Amino acid sequence: MSDAELADLRQSYTQRTLLEADVRPDAVAQFRQWLDEAVAAQLPEPAALTLATVDAATGQPSQRVVLLKGLPEDAGFLFFTNYDSRKGHELASQPLAALNFFWPGLERQVRVEGVVEKAPEGVSTDYFQSRPRGSQVGAWASPQSEVIGSREELEAREHEVAARFEGQAPLPRPPHWGGYVLRPTRVEFWQGRPSRLHDRLVYERPAGGSAWKISRLAP
Repeated sequence: MSDAELADLRQSYTQRTLLEADVRPDAVAQFRQWLDEAVAAQLPEPAALTLATVDAATGQPSQRVVLLKGLPEDAGFLFFTNYDSRKGHELASQPLAALNFFWPGLERQVRVEGVVEKAPEGVSTDYFQSRPRGSQVGAWASPQSEVIGSREELEAREHEVAARFEGQAPLPRPPHWGGYVLRPTRVEFWQGRPSRLHDRLVYERPAGGSAWKISRLAP
């Protein structure tokens, strides 16, 4: 594809509107409604999100796709990962993050910013032990984000872990694996509109606050 062809790729957004009178006063409740609508529309991977973190020492941002696994107490966004991964180290040094959900089938996007904390150990253990056995083995076997010599090395680690825990179900949760909860301080809802005059409503509140302020942003 040429640069000219790439530059000409565009889509007109005409499905819906996003008006102040139509949204809930609570940001997480509004997000849950949109998530339910994405699931009902049978969109692929409706719980997939892009997670952005920052290296506190260098200021270098990084991002990757993970899956939302809960909205605990309707006050946070729950996801799981390896604490020793790049994102784990970055969250340990700078516990701020941003999430992005994109549902092109509904012409919608949600951006979330907030403070991140580790999920309670019981929550992490319960979820880990509910995963398929192969995923449990993989969490033990993979030194996530570290350089490895080959695919064969990784598969050898997998076989060693499977042998070590043979006959044991479920596996214990690795100490380096668990959940994080992002407590939002800013949530923006974006609805595509014609002529690129999109609807953008942003909810903001200070960390630890209870009341959300809703404002409209220019597209």
